[in-house]
Parts: sequence; structure tokens; C-alpha cells
Amino acid sequence: MPKKPISKNGKLKIIMSDFKLFSKNFIKIIDNNGDSIPFILNAEQEQFTNEMTKYNIILKGRQIGFTTWSLAYMLYSACTKSDTSYIIMTHHNKVTQSLFTKLKKMYNSLPHSKFPELFPKTLLNNRDELSLDNGSRIIVATAGGIGDPISGNTFELVHLSEMAKYPNENQEEIIATAIPALAKSPSSKIIIESTGMGFNYYQEMFMKAWRGKESVWKAHFYNFLADAYSNQFKHTFDEAEEYFKAHNKGRRMSKKDLEPEELEIHEKYGANFRQLMFRRYMIETQGLSKFTREFPLFPEQAFSTTNKSVFDTNKIIERIQYVLSPMKTNELVKVLPPILQKYINKGLEIYHLPKRLQRCYGGVDTASGTGGNNDNSTITIFDSEGEQMAAFHRNDVPTYDFTEVVNELGRFFNYAYLCIERNYMGVVVLEKLKKEYRYVNLLKQKTFDQKGKKQLQLGFMTTTATKPVIINDLKENFELGMVNIHSIQTLEEMKIYEENNGKLGNRRAVGNHDDCVISCAMAIQAMKQRKYYVEI
Repeated sequence: MPKKPISKNGKLKIIMSDFKLFSKNFIKIIDNNGDSIPFILNAEQEQFTNEMTKYNIILKGRQIGFTTWSLAYMLYSACTKSDTSYIIMTHHNKVTQSLFTKLKKMYNSLPHSKFPELFPKTLLNNRDELSLDNGSRIIVATAGGIGDPISGNTFELVHLSEMAKYPNENQEEIIATAIPALAKSPSSKIIIESTGMGFNYYQEMFMKAWRGKESVWKAHFYNFLADAYSNQFKHTFDEAEEYFKAHNKGRRMSKKDLEPEELEIHEKYGANFRQLMFRRYMIETQGLSKFTREFPLFPEQAFSTTNKSVFDTNKIIERIQYVLSPMKTNELVKVLPPILQKYINKGLEIYHLPKRLQRCYGGVDTASGTGGNNDNSTITIFDSEGEQMAAFHRNDVPTYDFTEVVNELGRFFNYAYLCIERNYMGVVVLEKLKKEYRYVNLLKQKTFDQKGKKQLQLGFMTTTATKPVIINDLKENFELGMVNIHSIQTLEEMKIYEENNGKLGNRRAVGNHDDCVISCAMAIQAMKQRKYYVEI
């Protein structure tokens, strides 16, 4: 039997229950040509609609359309769910007002006269709030603006737009305020969305979520190969193609025209020639560093900044793409000593197990172990060929417990030869290792007393003279491929390790940690000596 046709009311009911259909049929937006067109979700907006969870964090390039998506989603939800509230926060008052103008245009574009029963009327329509007669409302606000629009309210959806551009001191506080303000319902959501702007709290949150490490946030990343860019920047894509043709006797790009990096993007990431012409054109007009920040291929590119790092950031970014994941907990729980088991993948990462008679070399940097934003106590272990075997970094392990970790980890890796930084806390570790744990495979540094007599002291003392040497040794070993680092934490710290006015250290990251860099540098010093005071 033929299917019974859906009635007009039935069709309306279907449209009102589906955001994608609601947007296509009822909401109008202004496109890049200034024309009013139906809001049809692009591929990336549709993907996000299908995949979003309660806690979402988005990293994307410029103008991919997520603020437009959010305004439409809030308007749809406010029209179809009574007594609900929504808020979108931006980084600048002018942007906030621009979004609110766009929201009001969307609301006015709804077919009110044709379907008066479907769309609630406005009760309040001022500079920062659209309030409807079904009890729902949409608020726009500016980060760091006057007053606190979040506290004391309950929201079905919170969208923090371009969060990386918020004042650094406000980012963490705004999130801490927004989460409790979410409605206690299965459908409530928070969306953090931004382009990359160097190193800040947003960058830390996204990369933690992207790597799936103990984060409730789901990371969504959209690189410059997304379909939305081909549509949104069609005019620029056309310009890029004409530019290439003008310099290549009227022909389009082909595989033989690709430079090595372009060939990798083509073969590994599936970029087509039109996208590669766009990339080459944009790099020519605005430079490589700006292009990779605004149109990244992978997340690390989005957070790249002006290269002041001691280490080659391009090599670091490339290395991050190929690091080994740490061994899984169930692979290690039966082979590691009990003392180490509680730290597996909670600060302790094992990349390889030691082989019989294999010499290993480690570096140790000791902190107070008092938690908070204080320094980490760190351990880095390599084998004799420069392959990283393990890494440890935590800031909440007291010195006496950390000494036990050093002892157990060192013995597990074939009684590793350890270079321990002789700082104010490192001395404590050295003394306990020597006297209580009888750990003898420790680096000794040559020094001279006041009488000029040579002597050996346990550990490595970093001074204004020795620190540049050990950092340069690490730089040389890493950049020449003599060590293979797998620790993401170490590589992230290396990326922002700078020299400023003759002083070396992490000057830009949240928390200013460089402890993994130091323990890695210490391990290089242990490898340089190639000593072993024990038989294995």
C-alpha cells in the first residue's frame, strides 16, 4: 500500500523537533555576498551537532561558523523549550554587540506571520538580552565586562566564544563559574570554542582533552582541510587558483608541482590541489607562521607563537605527531614494583620495558612536593641508544616518597645511572638514596675546594655557567636525532623554553614549569659520562 502523505501539521512537528530542519526551513543568515539565505548546516556544523556531549571544547581556524551555529541553536532551543536560558560570551564588547545584532536578525527572519503559533513573541529586546514570552531567554556578554552575568543563573547552554582571547587571569575563573551554572538536565551543555592564541589556560584544557588524559571535555578539532573553508573562502580559493595559473603558464597545480611538505599534506592528510594552492597563496600573502595559527593542519600548529624558544619548535611539533603512547596500565601492573603501580599513567609513563643487560641513564629534578601550582618532581630515563624508556612528573609527592620512586624506578631500569640535580631538595634525595637505599649508581660532579683540591660530589649542580651547557647539550641531542623523546609533557615544556636577558626557563606557560626539561637535560649528562658503577 502507498504511504500515507504527511499532513502539514505533521511536517511542522517534524521540523520543530529537528534543529537541522528548523535552521534550513526557518532561519535566514547573511552570507559573504550580503545575501539573505537559509541557514543550511555545513559538514563541520552538522558533525558537531551529532557528536557534541555535555562538555565540549573546540579548536578551529578563522570563520568556520561555530558562533553562527551557536546563535541558531540557542534560538531554536529557546523557541522549542519554555523557561530555559542561554548565554554566549565573547572576548570584546564590539563582537558581543555584533553577535546580538546577528541573533536579532535571525529571530526576525523567522516566519512569524505565516506560523504565529510556532514562535514565541519577544518580551524584552535590549542590548544584551532577548527574552521570549514562553519564559526563555538568550543573553550575550563580554568576558571581563561589568558585572557577572553567569553566577546566580541557570543555563541550558553556555558558549564561551574565542576563549583564548579572554584575559588570561579570567579564563579559569569563568569556567569555574560557568560549570555550576549549567542546568541539572541531561540536555544542558557547555561549549568552549576558539582559535589558538599561544599558551594559556584554554590551550592547556584543549590539549589535555585532545590527548584524552583524564579530561571530562570532548575535544573537537577542525583543520584547514575542512569543507567549510572551501565554501566560506571560495573567493580566496579562486584567487589562489588564478595566482598559481598566472605563474605556471595557465595550468592548475599537479603532483609534480608539490614541494616536500605539500606532498606530505597531500598524501598523509588527503589535501586536494585546490586546498594546496590556497595554502601556498595564503603563505605568500601573510607568512607561514600566521597561516599555521589561523588555518592549522593539526592542533600544535594553532598554538605556535613567535619562535623565541631555545629549541626548534618545528622539530618539536613534528616529533609530537609520532610519539609513542605510554604502555597501558594492565600491561604494567604485574611487572612494576608495588610502590610504582599507583602512579602508572598518573604521572608515571612507561614507553618501553628494560631488556636484559641493557644500560639505562636517568635524570632527576626534585621539587617540594607540596602540590598546587608548584614545580613538579621529574624523572627521565633513556636507554644507551637514546630511546626514552620512562618519564615521571608530579608535584604532590613529598620528597621522602619521591626518593622511594627514584630508587624503585632506577632499580627497575637495570639499576640506571642517575644524574640528580643538586638543588636544595635534590640534596635530600641524594643523601637518602646513598645512605638509606644504598643506591650507588649515581653521577658525581668534579669540583674544586678553596685550596684547589679536586673532589667529587654527588649530583649535578646547575649554575649560571653550567645551565647553558646542559641545555645546549639537550638541544643538540634532540635536534640532531640522538635522543628519541616520547614524553608529551617534556616536548610541550621544550616548546616554550626561552632565553630572556641571559636567563633560561619557561617564561610563558601557565605555571611556568620547566622541570621535565631539566630532568631530560640531566639524563643527557648521565649519558655523556657513560659510567656504570654496578654490574648488571
